[in-house]
Amino acid sequence: MRKLTILCLTLILQISVFAQQPKKPNSSQIYESIKKLNFLGSVLYVAAHPDDENTRLISYMANNLKARTAYLSITRGDGGQNLIGPEIRELLGVIRTQELLAARKIDGGEQMFTRANDFGYSKHPDETLAIWDKEKVLSDVVWAIRKFQPDVIINRFNHRTPGSTHGHHTSSAMLSIEAFDLVNDESIYPDQLKYVGTWQPKRLFFNTGWWFYGSRENFDKADKTGLLAINTGVFYPSFGLSNPEIAAMSRSQHKSQGFGSTGTRGKQLEYIEIIKGELPSDEENIFEGIDTSWNRVKDGKAIGTLLEKVQNSYDFTNPSASIPELTKAYAMIQKLNDSHWKTVKSQEIKNIIAASAG
Repeated sequence: MRKLTILCLTLILQISVFAQQPKKPNSSQIYESIKKLNFLGSVLYVAAHPDDENTRLISYMANNLKARTAYLSITRGDGGQNLIGPEIRELLGVIRTQELLAARKIDGGEQMFTRANDFGYSKHPDETLAIWDKEKVLSDVVWAIRKFQPDVIINRFNHRTPGSTHGHHTSSAMLSIEAFDLVNDESIYPDQLKYVGTWQPKRLFFNTGWWFYGSRENFDKADKTGLLAINTGVFYPSFGLSNPEIAAMSRSQHKSQGFGSTGTRGKQLEYIEIIKGELPSDEENIFEGIDTSWNRVKDGKAIGTLLEKVQNSYDFTNPSASIPELTKAYAMIQKLNDSHWKTVKSQEIKNIIAASAG
């Protein structure tokens, strides 16, 4: 009996240890992370609730452009329905928060929130902003932008159509538009400046599409002068997946809302309309005119040169061969005065070194 008990305990411990092993990236995934080290650009996607985000665009920005990408969800979705359990209100907000975090682990984005409460359906942004206490939530949006320092902001919803859709949706866009013009003003929420600096994004877009025009026919006829058409249907050989397939897996994490799809392959266009800043002439480059190399950071050029060498000489059969040069690059990053990119890239390169070591 004693031997049987010991055997059972041993098996349980082995299973437990095995279950806790972290997922290790393969050599191709490590290589993609190294490529991202040499891109210094950021995109912030803004909407109202969990599941409002466009995972195709988030995945495209993070995995194809290699941009640091985040989704700012104004609420945590407390006011939605729950298709997987009895939890509602705040407990549902906890579930939907975890669903968002799980989605970002798949599509490569980061996740941010404000203090706004999802109190249920609202007919007008005036009602929404009154209940939320606009000034407090606006300060959260300003904080998020100052902290994340996006070069580009993309709104999911239209700020120009109050009363035509969910008040939370319109409010999220209105807050983003207002914050765009405030974040570089030292007199706005000066208490934040103890922890973050001012910042000025270069562009703000509205992620439009046929749904906002009422029908595909109306959208096809519409003037698209101020729009960029982005093909998010790209395929990633390193992952063995298309961008829409990754996006579908990400979106399928919203289980409490019954979301999910199998994903597709082939061309898929996403449209973004310029709201603030200049429209890029190159539809494939929303960062046009923005330096996304290490040259944007003082004393960063040598780091970029070294990391480019690491990328070009990467050995897919032996990722650990890159560790000496990566360690050297890490030491160089520690000497930078730019605290923002120093923090971001230090964490990225530490993760790559750990993954390369096996």
